[in-house]
Amino acid sequence: MSPSLSSVLLRRLRTVYVGEAGRRPGDPPPTTGLVALEAELLDRGFALTPALHTALASLGPTGLADAGKQLVRHIDAELGADRTHMPLFRSFPASVPDDTLQLYVDRVFTLLFQWPHQPCVLCSTVGSVRPVAPCAHLVCRECWDGADYSGCPICHRRTADDDPFLKPSPPGRPVETAAGPVQPLVLGTDAAADAVRALGRLLARRTPLSPEDREDVASLLDHTPAGLGWLPEEIPVRETKALVLGTLLRDRRTRDAVREVLPERLTTATDVLRLLAVWSGGGADLLDTPRNRSLPRGLRRELLAVLDGLSPTSLVEDLLRHPERWKRAGETLHPNEQHARHPRAALAFAVLRATHLSTVTKPLAATLARTAAEHPRAVRADGALFKADTWTGRVEQAFAAGDTDTAIALLARRPGTLLRRLDHVLRAAGDGEPPHALVEALESGLAGAGPGPLLAALGRLRIRDVPGARRVFFPRGRVTHSFTLDDTRPPLPAATVARVCALLEREVLRRLSAASRFDLAVLDEGLAALAVPASESAAAKALVAVPRGSTQHLPEGEVLRMFLHWTQPPATTVDLDLSVAFFDADWKYTGLCDYTNLVHGDRLAVHSGDLTSAPAPRGASEYADLDLRGLTAAGVRFAMPVVFSYNNVPFELLPDAFAGFMALPSVEGRGAHFDARTVRQRYDLIGHSRVHVPMVVDVARRTFLWTDLHLPPSHGHHSVARHVDELGRAGRDLYQYFSSGRTTLWDLAVWHAAARTDEVAVSRGDALLRYRRAAGEDTAAFADRIRVLRTPDEKEPHSAEDGGAVAATERTAAGKRVLLALVSGDAAPERVSGTVYRLLPGPVDGCGLDRVTAGDLVAALG
Repeated sequence: MSPSLSSVLLRRLRTVYVGEAGRRPGDPPPTTGLVALEAELLDRGFALTPALHTALASLGPTGLADAGKQLVRHIDAELGADRTHMPLFRSFPASVPDDTLQLYVDRVFTLLFQWPHQPCVLCSTVGSVRPVAPCAHLVCRECWDGADYSGCPICHRRTADDDPFLKPSPPGRPVETAAGPVQPLVLGTDAAADAVRALGRLLARRTPLSPEDREDVASLLDHTPAGLGWLPEEIPVRETKALVLGTLLRDRRTRDAVREVLPERLTTATDVLRLLAVWSGGGADLLDTPRNRSLPRGLRRELLAVLDGLSPTSLVEDLLRHPERWKRAGETLHPNEQHARHPRAALAFAVLRATHLSTVTKPLAATLARTAAEHPRAVRADGALFKADTWTGRVEQAFAAGDTDTAIALLARRPGTLLRRLDHVLRAAGDGEPPHALVEALESGLAGAGPGPLLAALGRLRIRDVPGARRVFFPRGRVTHSFTLDDTRPPLPAATVARVCALLEREVLRRLSAASRFDLAVLDEGLAALAVPASESAAAKALVAVPRGSTQHLPEGEVLRMFLHWTQPPATTVDLDLSVAFFDADWKYTGLCDYTNLVHGDRLAVHSGDLTSAPAPRGASEYADLDLRGLTAAGVRFAMPVVFSYNNVPFELLPDAFAGFMALPSVEGRGAHFDARTVRQRYDLIGHSRVHVPMVVDVARRTFLWTDLHLPPSHGHHSVARHVDELGRAGRDLYQYFSSGRTTLWDLAVWHAAARTDEVAVSRGDALLRYRRAAGEDTAAFADRIRVLRTPDEKEPHSAEDGGAVAATERTAAGKRVLLALVSGDAAPERVSGTVYRLLPGPVDGCGLDRVTAGDLVAALG
């Protein structure tokens, strides 16, 4: 099995595949090696299941060593522990000076006035001044401690490993670490079947895939059978569908098989355009512009046939949505050559290109005129030109004329667009009850809407009876940007919002009622802080896939350590900076911790020093430690960690760049050691971006809001001081936006539970709340009672002495077919079957339950 496949399956399914290199006569028992491997895995937060332990124990010494090394290597790469993490101050945080200004003055004096063969300008010592490599700055060995610095003390560039300035650092004492979640590793038996299973879950998603997911799809497709019997009948997201079909089309092994299914799989013109983009080496999201790759003649004719078989109205509209791309695609498809066989495709391209009849041959002109006359609702003649008569244009004309009924009738034909324009429709209808035509359209037409528009409409409407909110927009792109503005729309009447939301919720419950049933559902109230994933196409690859806009408790520990690591490309110097900005409860800026201010307050935040280069293979690392208790006492409410590209080099140009945070138990006893067991989040720095804000930390409440936000760069060198106003504004608006009633995973889990079982247990604080469906109680009423935690049928207190919420969950679920929806996967009920969603990994992963993602919960609404 290839290393890439084993790595993907380990990360996605936590499966490990053991070879057949068994023990030979005379081989020593594997006990010692297996114990050592288990200890290494436990240090990283992983444990072997019994079946995997037995399989590894059957290996010979060489096989066990090879399997163990590969397994640890994959896990270390996932955690970021496979790199060298050495900050500028090697004895961080103890050796970081309190006075950053004095340190800067000493550096400037040394740079300006230090001369070779002269006494040191700082301490007057003779013979201690020597150049360091590779920057050649003159450094006094007495003033600057080579056992503490990992870079040049003057310019902070990495120092050559063999430079005499560097001295061995004194041995440090063992660092106390906070225990984190332990994830079980299971024995994999059929890598090919597991690859198809993991691929199937990705293809079933109803939200666009993240960059990591897209990479995994491409990797898994290399290991699927040549026949397409494994391909799902439906791939809901069109970008994903195009990625799969285009990748299979590029592979000679599967090209003929996929060509046979193209006519039934490509249902819109944009599907064809996405396929052409993937075929040409670009992305199915149509955000890049690859050079068009030529098509075989047979494939070109097949794609023209697909376009010609579409409705002329939708065909023309789709071409006009991406005019420049389609004009380039036309150069590859040559629609005019086949105008007699595919007249509607030729007409659509004539509209797109504004083709004048006097410039084409008479047969083509006759074909275009005849086809336009056959489809007057799609195209109208304007002299010797053809122009589109689009559905979108008719909708806008109806709104402009104040003809709400006509607009609703048109929108009802496309339920997804109706949901996206729902707010506009309700405002156009006035302050009364929702128009009868709208209610009818929602009752009869919602079945044709996708889960994304349905859940998004619910989230938007819930807050529309609240005046004075801020609107936040996330433009489509490879990375997530945002812009905000005041909401000047008049609030919608509360009764109208309630009526429409009830219709939408009933549609959600109707869809879920057809899914498989459970004996019991156990829900964690903490899911209310997790947002429903809307689009993951710009999400960074992360150790824990937290949906953007979710709020989570910080991990246990008094110190939150932010970390950053990067490696620069050859012949290019790249200086990334890890910084933290602090704000009070009113979002007033109170200070920072970065390369200009290494220590904030009374060492409430400490920076590890500014490394200004990151040559391979070691790269460079920076830390920033936050004393949470001390910051709270000092009046800090919010902390915003930021990664800047100081010299304006985009993250996407770096061969390696990631950041994250660790949880350290106490302020005392910290060192610069990178302990994989303490890593709670690790995410890649991606895209054409120079400023990344991963989260907003609420220091007082010990929570963080996951933002994964990129700010637009400014000209010149980046620092917190240049962006502080923008950071404060973005933090305030995002905090308000994501905490104002949007659809959450709690809502989604409650809908699943109410529609798929008659008994629900909710873990809340120190008790388990039990709900049972009453006789005659409909699903909507049952769901509403659970969602607001009203009048439980039974309340079961639990305490730390009896195992707390984890033990209560295990007792309640044992021996049943269950739906578990949890924040933390600590509970491991016995003899269970069913489905589990959990945000944080834990023993529940080894219970044999079908583990699903937040995207899978959304996909069930399909």
